[in-house]
Amino acid sequence: MLRWFFLTSCFFATYTQAEKVTVSYYKCVTDRGTVFSQRPCGKNGTQHTLTHSNPEAVVPSEQHFKTLNNLEKQQIVRNLKREIRAKRQKAAILSRDRDRDSREQQARLNRIMDDEKKKQTIKDVRKQLKSINKQYLKNAKDIDKQIVRLEKQLARYQ
Repeated sequence: MLRWFFLTSCFFATYTQAEKVTVSYYKCVTDRGTVFSQRPCGKNGTQHTLTHSNPEAVVPSEQHFKTLNNLEKQQIVRNLKREIRAKRQKAAILSRDRDRDSREQQARLNRIMDDEKKKQTIKDVRKQLKSINKQYLKNAKDIDKQIVRLEKQLARYQ
């Protein structure tokens, strides 16, 4: 029984091994994105190899590279949209932080205190609000620039 099992498994092991099909392609990174090709594409291209062992599978046609290009493009678009969404969220958080800090400074004015202390507090609150708004505008401007840059990149791919 054990001998029969061993012979059967050897037979199936040799029968099920299939020929390996190997295909080489080139991945080229340019300023407009990533392109896959069957031919070398310059100094920034790297060669990759696909290997599979399906006996009925044939060597992929040119359509295979078009599929890879489309998949890469979809991935870039998805990542750019994700970055834009993250930057917009960051801008919203900045706005909320500025509003919270402004409310805290305004709350300082509502406390009961003598005239001398109140004048000093008003002066300090104005200074703090000016600083808060200045920092907010700087950060918001940076984020807006990043969003515009990402939207331009996204427009190139769509």
